[in-house]
Amino acid sequence: MQQRQLGPGGPAVSAVGIGAMSFAGFYGPATEEESHAVLAAALDLGIDHIDTANVYGMGLSERIVGSFLARQGKAREGRFRLATKAGITRDAEGRRGFDNSAEHLTAELDASLQRLGVEAVDLYYVHRRDQSIPIEEVAGTLAGFVAAGKIHSFGFSEIAPASLRRAALEHPVAAVQSEYSLQTRSPELGLVQSCEALGASLVAFSPVGRGLLTDSPPTAEAIAASSFLSVNPRFAEPANYAANLKITEGYRKLAAELGTTAAALAIAWLLYRSPTVIAIPGTRSVDHLKELAAGAALKLSAADLDRIEHTLPAGWTHGDRYAEAQWIGPERYC
Repeated sequence: MQQRQLGPGGPAVSAVGIGAMSFAGFYGPATEEESHAVLAAALDLGIDHIDTANVYGMGLSERIVGSFLARQGKAREGRFRLATKAGITRDAEGRRGFDNSAEHLTAELDASLQRLGVEAVDLYYVHRRDQSIPIEEVAGTLAGFVAAGKIHSFGFSEIAPASLRRAALEHPVAAVQSEYSLQTRSPELGLVQSCEALGASLVAFSPVGRGLLTDSPPTAEAIAASSFLSVNPRFAEPANYAANLKITEGYRKLAAELGTTAAALAIAWLLYRSPTVIAIPGTRSVDHLKELAAGAALKLSAADLDRIEHTLPAGWTHGDRYAEAQWIGPERYC
């Protein structure tokens, strides 16, 4: 498995990790045993970066990762680089909010460490920015966790390049997590460049476009059953999804001509974009994980990359990447 450095001066991690949101049933039912099988396969494939969060199933994803680690005991101790996140809240009516206060982040970090069964995590993200608190102050809080030995580094999810630069003046930022794929290329308008300049990793979630950049795109039934896809403009609006399916047929044919799968090609393309990129696809399937991991080993020529660009040029996707409610929290910068 290809390795990449996690943040300035940080450790080497696998270029393909696992986004553990899928363990909490976000894209469909997932049992603990199925999730454990994916984690076991990850170790066999050389995948060591696992990304979870306190809100994935209200702690369920973290508990599943923790129970896997507990089952392994000393035999596989320390073989995963663990990342988790906090900062999203829910009120009594279920409405989403954000809290980046030192008190909240401290309490949530302690709870996450307990669920994971570890004394420290390698990477701790602020999941969404609380705009009422200067990001410099939040970076200071996170730097305190580093000094206390509870985390080894920190990052932010879905922030703008300008916010990254402000935070980095307070303390080196190890990573920024953002959606990035052949389907969503907005990070190329400043975030990729800022990460490269500061030595931060760009951890790309949804690298296969929430299934659209695979050989088996989501069915209408799968879209309807997903709390996210069922309201997302690229999937939920029939005209948009029909157009996106039609366009990506050419991409799937190209992948077959290149002797690989659409998912593996999407991962390979992404890793070629910048040495700062680490991809964290989510999956509930061992076979799919093997397919995704294969992308890290693909060698693409300049001609191959040109063909991909011609087939799926920037801006090809129909529909916004988020619905208006889904846009609450992520920072828009372009």
